[in-house]
Amino acid sequence: MIYLFKELFSLFAVFIALFLFGMVIMRAGLLPLGGEIFQRNVHRFTDKAWKGMLIGTIATAMLQSSSAVLVMTVGLVAANLLTFRQSIGIILGANIGTTITTEILTFDLSHIIIPLLLTGLIALFIPKKKAFSIGCFTFGLACIFIAMDGLESLAYPLASLPSVHTLFEFTNTHSLTGVAIGAALTGLVQSSTATTAIAMGFMSDHLLTLKAGIAIMLGANIGTCITAFIATIGASKHAKLVAFANIWLNLLGVIVFLPLMDILVQIVTAMTDDTMQQLAHSSVLFNTLCSVVMLPFAKLFARGVEWLHSKN
Repeated sequence: MIYLFKELFSLFAVFIALFLFGMVIMRAGLLPLGGEIFQRNVHRFTDKAWKGMLIGTIATAMLQSSSAVLVMTVGLVAANLLTFRQSIGIILGANIGTTITTEILTFDLSHIIIPLLLTGLIALFIPKKKAFSIGCFTFGLACIFIAMDGLESLAYPLASLPSVHTLFEFTNTHSLTGVAIGAALTGLVQSSTATTAIAMGFMSDHLLTLKAGIAIMLGANIGTCITAFIATIGASKHAKLVAFANIWLNLLGVIVFLPLMDILVQIVTAMTDDTMQQLAHSSVLFNTLCSVVMLPFAKLFARGVEWLHSKN
């Protein structure tokens, strides 16, 4: 049993590492293009909160990482190229844009994994910037889908272990446990997408309920704030406020949504029968509603964060 435990968790760690590797490679291809567009247009699109939300959404969708966008935003605020209040719209948009990745994961692209790998490898050897970016994107995407297949195949064997089975049962009946697991796992792997992907894998084998998956997704939104917070170490007071605003936005969203989880379950189950799509749609609805509802109060929210952390 101990040997089986070690073997399964070793494979689990390998697939998580492959997933994160794929994300890093994919972002390496997208960053030169998306990062340049983001930094070139950020000043034009942050005079109004809704404009900031728009560029935050687009940039995050292009970079496939809310953390990357927030870290760049922290850097711009630290360099006094952007004010803290201008960053609020970007934070709201980043939370929406990051849901694109989870929607992509719901597509069954297993039949084109090999073509993606081959296309990526060939493009990587072409000495042109755009070809290299395409190569990174396709190769990274293929790695992500290989990891997803691996995580799904490990779901049932892992659940056969008594300790893991007990944890699943407890998570299925206690939403706060799911939130804690999602936050802790995201803080560990530094990717809310990876955490959501793990939940999707277990849900596809009906080991986790939709409600438990949503709880883990909500926790992942809290855990993803850690990266931006780390980026503010040693930075200016205003740069730190960006990280605090991101934390409060996600924390308040989770607190508000926890009592409404049953309603969210009913809505997404009416939209589709596919469990992975249900969780992906839940992420889209949660992040979009939180950002849209907060948008009219962006200035008030910014003042509140400044007041709360005036001594930091």
